[in-house]
Parts: sequence; C-alpha cells; structure tokens
Amino acid sequence: MGPDIKDQGSFYALRPGSWRSYLNLLHLPYTLWNVSYVAIGWSLAPEAHWSRLGLACLGFFLAVGISAHALDELKGRPLKSGIPAPVLVFLAMASLAGAAALGVYGVMVTTPWLLAFIATGGFFVVSYNLELAGGKFHNIFWFSLAWGAFPTLTGYFVNAESLDLAAATAAGAAFALSAAQRMLSTPSRYLRRRVVAVRGAVEEGRGVQARLTKEGMLRPVERALMGLSVFVTLLAGALLLAKA
Repeated sequence: MGPDIKDQGSFYALRPGSWRSYLNLLHLPYTLWNVSYVAIGWSLAPEAHWSRLGLACLGFFLAVGISAHALDELKGRPLKSGIPAPVLVFLAMASLAGAAALGVYGVMVTTPWLLAFIATGGFFVVSYNLELAGGKFHNIFWFSLAWGAFPTLTGYFVNAESLDLAAATAAGAAFALSAAQRMLSTPSRYLRRRVVAVRGAVEEGRGVQARLTKEGMLRPVERALMGLSVFVTLLAGALLLAKA
C-alpha cells in the first residue's frame, strides 16, 4: 500500500523520512525534464561536442536538481521533508557553487560569452525559488523562461558558441511546454498541499451523478504531468541518438 495522498508534497514523492527526504528533494521527473531541455538544445546545434553536453547537463542538475529545489524547500517546506535548514542552505550553496565552477571551466574551453549564461542561471535559481522582490519573479512567465527556454538556449550555445533562429524556435517551444507544465502543476500542488477534502458531484445526462473526490481531480492532471516528463526525456534521448 502506497503512502497516503495527504502525506505527499507531490505525486512522485515518497513518504518523508531518512534518505527518502533527500531523494524527494531532487524532484527527479522535473529535474530530468529540465536537463532534457539542455540536451535538446545541444542536439540541434550543427556541432557535436559531447564533453560539453556532459558538463552542461551536470551543471543544470546541480543548479536546478539540487540548489533550486533545496531553496524551494527552505522557503516554504512544500515537501515537509524535515531536512534541517542549515543542511538545505549548505546543499543549495555547494551545488550552485559546483555548477558555477563547471561553467567557469566551460568558459575556458568555449567563449567568455558563456559567463552571461552562468550569471543568468544563478539569478534564476535564487530569485525564483526564494521569491525575491515580493515574488515578482515567481510566476508562470519566469518559470517558463528560467526552466524551459533558458536551458534550451544554454544547451545550444555551449555546443555552437552562438545562437540562431533554430535555437530561438526551440527555446520558444520549451517556453510553451514549460508554461503548460506550470498550469498543470499549480492545481496539483494546491490540491495536495492545501485541500483537505473535496465534496460535491458532477451531474451528467439523465440525472446521473458522479461524486467528486480529491484523488479523482488529481489523477488526470498528474498523469498528464508524468506523461509530459517522459515525453521530453525520451525526445531528448532520441535526438542524442540521432546525433551520435
């Protein structure tokens, strides 16, 4: 029997406690989704610098998978992980520093223009997840820009050392898909983290009624999110295989 729905901060989370809390902190489906954008952008460039792909994906895993999610948990405790605040701060700072160090190494083997991407990525991680400026950067636009368009552009740039219409078009597609992700994940988080119970019914034709439940409302939304995360990951894999 799985964990009760009220005990989970997200549909893929394990029951909090011990090592499970640290695994939950990675938000693996969403982290893979984000890193897949890097791979998609990289694969669209005419070059094929495989070592740069590895460094870029590792950098985004550190910056988003660990640092951004540690800051998110520090800010509002959405996962109810129980991880001490000093540990979350350490994880956030160490992983962001590691991502920056990889970026600086990337500058040495590519172009100084990569510094602009490093600075922008750091800004996104801190401003979005700590909801700086009164949450001005914590909305659907900034989410789609930071976690969709930006990793796609970065992946392309580290491979080609330039941007073009193909990169911009792919970034636009990633922006739109990330917006869809945010529009689905927002009601999912609301139902899981704030709603205690749902009461009521949907009336169909001829007076037939279907009872509304919290689980029933969550199921199609979260299945769509999981399906999209698998789609983006497999798409990235297919593009990389075609590039090999």
